[in-house]
Amino acid sequence: MQLTTTEIQAWLADFAEIITENKDYLSELDTPIGDGDHGNNMNRGMTEYLHAFETKQPTTISDTFKLLSMSLISKVGGASGPLYGSAFMNLTKATKDITEITSTTQLAQLMKTGLVGIQARGKAVVGDKTMVDVWSAIVEDLENNTFSKESIAIAKDHTKNMQAKKGRASYLGERSIGHIDPGAASSALLFQTLLPYLD
Repeated sequence: MQLTTTEIQAWLADFAEIITENKDYLSELDTPIGDGDHGNNMNRGMTEYLHAFETKQPTTISDTFKLLSMSLISKVGGASGPLYGSAFMNLTKATKDITEITSTTQLAQLMKTGLVGIQARGKAVVGDKTMVDVWSAIVEDLENNTFSKESIAIAKDHTKNMQAKKGRASYLGERSIGHIDPGAASSALLFQTLLPYLD
């Protein structure tokens, strides 16, 4: 495995594309338990990232993550912008002296750093029905070499039967059960687009 700046940038471009393709789906997930705008918000953030990328042409993994973080924080409304932004800001710091990621163990450590950023910002834990449930599961899968399309889908779908303890969905109490968390779904897309680069 070898993730250089080129692969990281290709991955994030793929993520931007899949967000655009799934923006309606993500907003539909958000409608019964949130503001109904998660897809549009994420799409706005990733579009901003692509524009900023064209202008600034980052040349390191760290600078690429920083550009993504700033784009998401500035353009994504609601909780998602700061949460994703915090994850990638932590990754910016963690990759400061890294030119390539060469093992799943190293990748797991980096994603754990991103997860710490999300949790520091949102105060959510596993089982609260948030993106933390997917990020945490993915870190574990990377550590155990069980990271796959199936494991990503399982982590996302697992949020369906949870009761939300954080965010707007938490106000619904038991009525939040039966809906996949939109942040978990967009996180699943993030990791789904990363998979091909790990071969």
